Amino acid sequence: MVKGWKDKLENHVNLNENIFVDMNVKGNAEYDFCCFGVDENGKLSDDGYMIFYNQRTSPNAELRVEDITDGVRYTLNLSTLPDFINRLVFTVSIDGNQTMGEMNSLETKVYQSGDNDIEMKLGGKDFTKEKAVIVMEIYRKDVWRIGCVASGFDGGLSALLKYFGGEEVKDESNQNLSSSNQKILLEKKMEKAPELISLVKPLVFELKKKNLESTVAKVGLVLDISGSMVPRFKNGTVQSIVNKTLPLAVQFDDDGELDFWFYGTTARQMDSVNLKNYTKAVPDDWKHLMMELGGRNNEPIVMRMVVDEYKDTKIPAYVLFITDGGVNNKKEIRNIITEASHLPIFWQFVGVGGKNYGVLEKLDTMTGRYVDNAGFFALDDFQKVSNEELYARLLEEFPAWLEAIRKKGMI
Repeated sequence: MVKGWKDKLENHVNLNENIFVDMNVKGNAEYDFCCFGVDENGKLSDDGYMIFYNQRTSPNAELRVEDITDGVRYTLNLSTLPDFINRLVFTVSIDGNQTMGEMNSLETKVYQSGDNDIEMKLGGKDFTKEKAVIVMEIYRKDVWRIGCVASGFDGGLSALLKYFGGEEVKDESNQNLSSSNQKILLEKKMEKAPELISLVKPLVFELKKKNLESTVAKVGLVLDISGSMVPRFKNGTVQSIVNKTLPLAVQFDDDGELDFWFYGTTARQMDSVNLKNYTKAVPDDWKHLMMELGGRNNEPIVMRMVVDEYKDTKIPAYVLFITDGGVNNKKEIRNIITEASHLPIFWQFVGVGGKNYGVLEKLDTMTGRYVDNAGFFALDDFQKVSNEELYARLLEEFPAWLEAIRKKGMI
């Protein structure tokens, strides 16, 4: 293959059998490979057909990707692709400051048995300052065809996503970002914690739905460690809460860290949670920590600590407050929430399978606040609720609060 070359694919492979596409690149940059399955308008109408390092298979495994030395191998089953997928576009992009003109070589091979390989070799001399390249396409035009494109984009992955029809939004620095790009950017950040990648899609869906994609905020997590929480520490619920809150911090906060408190009779601010240490957020000796902090609920003491942490913040703070009930100190809790309504702090209280949530169940009717700054809901079992429902509920009241504090000039 050379740039501009086209042919019927059936002249080279059996369309009813698996077809392999190997892509290898050598150079001094970090290269990302992607196959976009687009419709007849050239748009990514179903992001399930965007195959890359964090989504390695299409919905029905018609397209798959695996790592090989210096690149990837795609496996294609064209006979099972849905009719709306009209074109498969194979791309390479750079994550970093380098350009495609600096690479040593880019080799692409399409084959089955190996006897009739279709090969294309490109090098840095074929490009200049591009940060992404459409290498080739396999497309329907009465029959399946193949074409060598070898066309670059100065804008890298963002330009590719825009080209394939991502919905444009603006971030805080007025940079164009597509909703698909938001998903890619968050997945890229989360690749340090691959077991959490599945949380990205439902979170980004909810962020888009509530127009929160470009929101910048501090994120804090407060966890009940009173005696009644023992079963939830033992069965992994507490660690699951940390896991599912962390992507919010990675998305909202530039430093990607989650501020973190445990509380019982007393409270303690722990080390911030990030993608490197989140598996240790719940210490192995949590029983010892539980004894140190005391066995009964004392919400006001930790709430005061949270207020002290964020009282001077210049950006909003989203605080997720987890308890299994036994909430007392009604008057003091009301006073703290009322006082904090003048600060850019939003409190999302969540009950986890307990009882006696007291004043938290009456937040919606609480009067005397500058803005409505708190919400509450209870779950029978945190681990059984779907990620889609969880993020929908966690972010249900946050957008209205953001709008309210903006109108009041609080941020």
